[in-house]
Amino acid sequence: MLRTMMAAVLGLGLVAAAPQLAPDRVRTVGNIAVAAAALDGRDALKVTDLGPPFGQTDKLVVIPGTDFGDGEIEAWVAGAPAAEGASAGARGFVGLMFRLSADGRTGEGFYIRPTNGRAEDQERRNHAVQYISAPDWPWERLRRETPSRYESYADMEPGHWVRMRIVVKGDKARLFLGDAPQPALIVNDLKGGADRRGAVALWIGPGTVAHFSGLTIRTE
Repeated sequence: MLRTMMAAVLGLGLVAAAPQLAPDRVRTVGNIAVAAAALDGRDALKVTDLGPPFGQTDKLVVIPGTDFGDGEIEAWVAGAPAAEGASAGARGFVGLMFRLSADGRTGEGFYIRPTNGRAEDQERRNHAVQYISAPDWPWERLRRETPSRYESYADMEPGHWVRMRIVVKGDKARLFLGDAPQPALIVNDLKGGADRRGAVALWIGPGTVAHFSGLTIRTE
């Protein structure tokens, strides 16, 4: 069982514990396995990529009952390449989607590439943190058309917990990592616009085994 892994926040500053989320109660999108687990003393939801189809929103665990526009989302995440079957390009991709449509095809997201955090290649380090907007703005297009604007560096290690906090207001979003008072990534033009609303979801990329814990959602 997951013991109070998730919390929903109703209104600014009002925190209420949500029902426990067992793996068989969440809605998954894509070819993934979901299980209760623990990592470094934290109760967690373990999400494992099982293979194709790959895609920006193909690997999701949608949080039931969420309807998010503006506010804050916080969670502890840990991602690492799968021990078997992961390609050389696997980075342990793990993150959060928000303002997600009912069909899971459109939404905004931030994710991290943990193996890039301490790579010996500086260019890889510069790609440790990423913003995407599905389906029209995957990382490939953003990097090609606006190099460095929607990704940045942050220190992290694969398989270790990283605290993510996303602050959203209108068409602007900030991603904070750990206890840093300044954001690791700033987006001033969310591609979905200022008025989009939708669900919150846990997100993983190809070749990843991820853990999620302590999800909190504050809505305005």
